[in-house]
Amino acid sequence: MSSHITDEKPEVALEGYEYTPPALQHAENNIASVDINEHEVAQAQHELRDIVEDPLDDPNMDRGLINDAEKALHTGDVKHEVTLGHMIEEDSPYQEVRAAVSNVDDPTMPVNTFRAWFIGTIAVIVVPGLNQFLYLRYPSTSIGGFCVTIFTYPMGKALAAIMPKKVFHTPLGSFSFNPGPFNVKEHSLISIMALMSSGSAYATGIPAVQKFTLFLPDSDYGFGYGVLLILSTQLLGLAFASFCRRFLVWPSSMIWYSNLPKAALLNSLHGVTTSEGSYTSGLSRFQIFWIVFTALFFYQFFPTYIFTMLSIGNWFCLAAPDNVILNQMLGTQSGLGLLPFTFDWTVISAFMAPLSTPWWSMANTLVGFIIFFMIVCPAIYYSNTWYAKYLPMFSTRSYDRFGNKYKVKSVVDNLPGGGMAFNAEKYNNYSLLYLPSALTISYMLSFAAVTGVLVHVGLFHGKSLYRQLRADPMSSTDIHNRLMSKYKEAPYLWYGALFLISFALGVGGVEGYETGMNAGHFILAIVLGGIFIVPVGIVTAIANQEVGLNMISELIIGFMNPGHPIAMMIFKTTMYMITYQGIQFISDQKLAHYMKVPPRSVFIAQVYATAVGGVVQLAVQTWAFSNIDGICTDDQIDKFNCANYTVFGTASIIWGLIGPAKTFSAGRHYSTLMWSFLWGALAPIPTWLLARKYPKSFWRNVNMPVIFTSMGNIPPATGVNYLAPILIGFFTQYLWKRRNALNWSKYNYIISAALDASSAIAVVFIFFTLQYPKGPNADFLEEGWWGNLAWQNTADANGSPLIPLDDGQAFAGTPIQLGQTA
Repeated sequence: MSSHITDEKPEVALEGYEYTPPALQHAENNIASVDINEHEVAQAQHELRDIVEDPLDDPNMDRGLINDAEKALHTGDVKHEVTLGHMIEEDSPYQEVRAAVSNVDDPTMPVNTFRAWFIGTIAVIVVPGLNQFLYLRYPSTSIGGFCVTIFTYPMGKALAAIMPKKVFHTPLGSFSFNPGPFNVKEHSLISIMALMSSGSAYATGIPAVQKFTLFLPDSDYGFGYGVLLILSTQLLGLAFASFCRRFLVWPSSMIWYSNLPKAALLNSLHGVTTSEGSYTSGLSRFQIFWIVFTALFFYQFFPTYIFTMLSIGNWFCLAAPDNVILNQMLGTQSGLGLLPFTFDWTVISAFMAPLSTPWWSMANTLVGFIIFFMIVCPAIYYSNTWYAKYLPMFSTRSYDRFGNKYKVKSVVDNLPGGGMAFNAEKYNNYSLLYLPSALTISYMLSFAAVTGVLVHVGLFHGKSLYRQLRADPMSSTDIHNRLMSKYKEAPYLWYGALFLISFALGVGGVEGYETGMNAGHFILAIVLGGIFIVPVGIVTAIANQEVGLNMISELIIGFMNPGHPIAMMIFKTTMYMITYQGIQFISDQKLAHYMKVPPRSVFIAQVYATAVGGVVQLAVQTWAFSNIDGICTDDQIDKFNCANYTVFGTASIIWGLIGPAKTFSAGRHYSTLMWSFLWGALAPIPTWLLARKYPKSFWRNVNMPVIFTSMGNIPPATGVNYLAPILIGFFTQYLWKRRNALNWSKYNYIISAALDASSAIAVVFIFFTLQYPKGPNADFLEEGWWGNLAWQNTADANGSPLIPLDDGQAFAGTPIQLGQTA
């Protein structure tokens, strides 16, 4: 499997035109000696009109290509019309895709080989099992997709070298355990299986919270209960994802930027070239990958273990460690992080991929950060709105009127035999729930994003969605669709059967146990999750930013069914995972589309990996709960304190048991945040009108859902997690790409893959060899090493409020005194 390889430099831009990538020059050369017929002209004009007539739904389409298409159509330059048409037919119209994805395919290349499924099975057992074990510990780490791709490469090469090549003939056909060299399609299938199951299944938190947070009587509902919830919530997302392929996989405009480094890595490991990845001389992608990988692996020991100040980056706070305002402005732990001098790739890329996110998307994120966190958030905080000055500016915690972490157990009764029930009298005499300013803004933006994404997609993408609904997407001239048309699609019957099985498993989990939830609630969660998967998927595919539904799901079930924390968790998991997990599945299906892996093989692999990985995770967790002394307690000796589940458990009490009505309903403390749903829905309208009026202006790239949702990880993320990657993105995605497009095309995505893979593997290696055996940074902390201690002795690290309170001192009255009783 290879593309055309050449060291020729592209010629200067065609006279009168501004857009001349290598692919266009190649098309120009191909038609130079060929007669142009009317059919070719008509086809080319049709393709160019698709680009020109309604460009508002595609901010990633190169402006130069649009301008050239307009000029060719306007002037009647038939030759250039056909040239552009040939380029679009021969390769992707997107430079980013041409840089990372091959435009040729070998249909005879074996995919469903014994070694692919053997290595894939090892991956879907070992990786999710180990990650689930690590997930129970704090601080935790994980083995990601890049790690698996790298580690399985020598495994595949080894099996190809040692396994017998004998061909066996059976009534069902011939097969061999070793059909030839380990190839890129096998490797892609293995990587997709690993990606399906590498993260901790969200539903594993439900039995954990029941057992260790809610202390329910007979809280161990058995292994089967967990299996029902995990398989249902995970596989429902896959069922919806499969139905959405028409809108989110087949269209060339659905780029899915997160897949481009993965495709670049897979292609580079197997010597596959791409149309714009081989036009410059110098080091090969394979060489660059291993140089960057090796260098960062050894460097990662410094910010992770030896000199953690390089990672934290709150250097300027050391000048005045007790100055709260300075620490709130420049701090990276509980502050805005306005001067993000971090030198740790894991921090830089934690919430944004600077080398694989388009610049226009990062620019939207920067605008959102400036407006909401550099202006609105400080304004709220320093004006003491909602008693903000008595709390940290950035924190994931909820607080009481004493400025302490909200004691949820102070407003519930422990029932005889176990379990909890909300006590209104205790609540009325204790405290309202107070949120830090950054968390308040985060809620506000989350609510706005939910309605904003529906309106934005309807306005900007409504026409294209309607066309895709009516047309046959596989008749498209897009090169990757044409290449994939050789393979049979998984029939809709498969998707429908998967949905029905998943639905039945979910109903069994909801109705078969005392969950406080009924099938009606479960169906509503499915419907709501299904409504959002296409709009959220479009924004994710074109902007590399995902709209989260976790907060809105908590709000809906909390208002609808208060007093039932298990119901809240199941509803939230179902609604959220249909969208979130569905998006992950669709993304992997697009990766398979790029790598030309047959859709039926991908579907079977995804179902297999999801089911096996989910059961393995639950089995590991069940074993840990029974065999690790003191697990999920604060003083567990090896730090298996289940910190990740503590947040989930606290949310189940606050939003499930106490209920959001006491916080967000009319007349309540944070009721004004509910207006976010309205202004979130209205915000895309003026930007759409301006983009229609001025289609060549920057308004075309203004995306309100991205502005709202791109900062959804604040908190725990702070400014350093956004400003640092945006700065790097400016140099790579804007300056480098525009000043040396060929060099950028060759190296950008492989460097991204190398940085992500190396940092992830290094962190896991450091964890198991240095941190886990002795405790985090034990060797250096015991010696009082400044580089690991200085950042901790700051108001930033301590999350200090502007106005501290004495013990027992309150900044507000009780709910009774404030007239906001339960």
